[in-house]
Amino acid sequence: MHLARHAELEPYVTRDGSTIREWAGPGYSPARNQSLAEATLPPGRATTAHYHRAAEELYLFTAGRGRLRVGDAERDVQSGDCVVIPPGAVHKLWNTGDDDLVLVCACSPAYSHEDTFLAEGEPDAG
Repeated sequence: MHLARHAELEPYVTRDGSTIREWAGPGYSPARNQSLAEATLPPGRATTAHYHRAAEELYLFTAGRGRLRVGDAERDVQSGDCVVIPPGAVHKLWNTGDDDLVLVCACSPAYSHEDTFLAEGEPDAG
């Protein structure tokens, strides 16, 4: 059995500029076909618009509020919302609240930097 504890997970910054902690994924857990991570976006920050050719993503928002654009659709999001992002869909996330925007992200196939393609310049420095 593989057990991951949040407090023991090392955060890192993805190509889109969000900070994530991965609970499961290839290379460090038995998971081979998917990954599960927590992403955090501080107040006033935004990710870089990007897409994944292969991965389908599920975003489950657990804290904060923000705005998410997927393709041509743009919606406000908050804790308790879940969004499906299909492969190839350009998406961008903004934290519009006063607290961290936190979401659990499931990817299938598993997240990889090589499957992340930027659709605009470098990540927003805030």
